[in-house]
Amino acid sequence: MDWTKDDTGIIIFPEVQKLKDEVDKLKTELSMILLERDELKFVICKNIETLYMVKLGALEYKIYTAECTALRLKRKIELIQAKKNRREKIVMADIEETLNREFAEYKEKLNAQIDKMNSAIDRIKEGFLSEEENKELKRLYRKIVKTLHPDVNPGASKAEIRMFDNAVTAYKNGDLETLRLIDAMTDSRETVDKDHNGTAELLKERNRLIEMLEKVRKSIEKIKSEYPYTMKAVVEDPEELEMEKAVLEDVLKKYREMIEIYEKKLDEMMAR
Repeated sequence: MDWTKDDTGIIIFPEVQKLKDEVDKLKTELSMILLERDELKFVICKNIETLYMVKLGALEYKIYTAECTALRLKRKIELIQAKKNRREKIVMADIEETLNREFAEYKEKLNAQIDKMNSAIDRIKEGFLSEEENKELKRLYRKIVKTLHPDVNPGASKAEIRMFDNAVTAYKNGDLETLRLIDAMTDSRETVDKDHNGTAELLKERNRLIEMLEKVRKSIEKIKSEYPYTMKAVVEDPEELEMEKAVLEDVLKKYREMIEIYEKKLDEMMAR
């Protein structure tokens, strides 16, 4: 039977070497697709949302405020009408208290929208990385993913996992200096694959990596099917942006018309 020896003098058979090569290739592929997913999630989608909020966020906020106002007026009319039907005394303070309680969730959503706007403004003020800096950020992060990511190297220690978590945070924030530091720390790290020398272990690892690749591919598809990625064409194409703006302005107009109708009805009810 054909065989060779590795640098330590251990005999390696062709089928084992083939599996080793396949596992190494799958690890590289997994590290690349994990980078693709994280870039999509933490950089591309973040940039899309930032641009969307800057360009259309204020209009969306007006729509949501108008929607809340319309729904609150409608509910106020219902509460007052119920009191009239039961011939009960109408105490506006009690009705307003009920409305505040029922619409607390809407208030939270409005505050969340304000937070998004503030985050977008802060991100624009901070500025984006230059093309060269972004290339370095991606290059360093990919190296760190290949070395420390638990899905690529399931035997990573707690300290290594913590270091990787710090790398993810730095990548999210575009913190190039921290990534440089982590890269310097991992550069001297020796990767010794002692657990995957047997055929059974290598087959198990190959199957695990194939499953992980499929999971990450599906997660990428999911990200691309959801907001904010679905707004990519809108923020990049001026014509698409104007079309989206026109749609939102029409929605806002309809809510404002509803508000006028409800306010008129409310005035009529209180005048009786």
